[in-house]
Amino acid sequence: MAVTGKTVGYLIFLLPLAFFSCLRLDSNLFNIGEKIQSYQLDNYKGEREISDLPSSYSVNQDLVSIFTLQSDNNGNKAKIYAIYIGDKTRIGKDTVILYCHGNKNHMDLYWNRAKLLANVGQKHRFGVLMMDYRGYGLSEGEPTESGLYADVSACLQWLKDNGMVNQRLIMYGFSLGSAPATKLTAANPILSPSKLILEAPFASAETMIQDAAKLSIPGSYFVNLEINNAEEIKKVKVPFCWFHGEKDDFLSREVQGQKVYDNYTGIEKRKFIIPEAVHNDLPSKMGFDNYLKALEDFISN
Repeated sequence: MAVTGKTVGYLIFLLPLAFFSCLRLDSNLFNIGEKIQSYQLDNYKGEREISDLPSSYSVNQDLVSIFTLQSDNNGNKAKIYAIYIGDKTRIGKDTVILYCHGNKNHMDLYWNRAKLLANVGQKHRFGVLMMDYRGYGLSEGEPTESGLYADVSACLQWLKDNGMVNQRLIMYGFSLGSAPATKLTAANPILSPSKLILEAPFASAETMIQDAAKLSIPGSYFVNLEINNAEEIKKVKVPFCWFHGEKDDFLSREVQGQKVYDNYTGIEKRKFIIPEAVHNDLPSKMGFDNYLKALEDFISN
């Protein structure tokens, strides 16, 4: 067969696709980063989200608990680590924010975000629960989509066992965490959150690939993840609040978050689009007090 210029061009087009399809987004989406020996929290010296958090947003260390939970993903069990900020004896009375973090590193990276949430309204007014998905931080196992849902479900079961009820549970998902937050708010046999907060959510795995690659090729060619927040949000009927940075160059506000927001048809929705914010600095760019006030108004009303 003669090798024409057209054939060469076709092969040049296919080779990178074959390479990237072998890599697949499934594994690359979960950026577990460095291995750690322990959680350092305030003493952590590595990369940190919201590195400019003032000391006035500190939390009472007597109310910080690091513990483990057993997560069962259809028989695939893993010990996962979680952090609770608040008085565990008051879970049966307090409102609790369950925070599902992004795809990178571990809870030390997101510690300042959890501290901020513990400062919503009067300090320590709300409990905050955060976990490391399997494979992240000290949590056992390998990260998978179904594992995300199992790990967050394990946290929901722990809250329920400690007295939590639907009306006092708030679900918050950031970036990758928007997937378990949305899906488990839409339908959950353990607890049904009373409100959903999403920061920088993505519409679906398919849309994320299309947005990143700018190629008219089905996302399934690269990824077998079934995450579809834009569809799952249609099942959410509780109040919904959306935060997104206008300059987010990782998950586009217009292509990703807007689809999720537009597809919500429940009883109440709010949005906060922050002009100068990118993917991971929205609380800073919005202003910490403004961010906390927006959260308190949404949660309390």
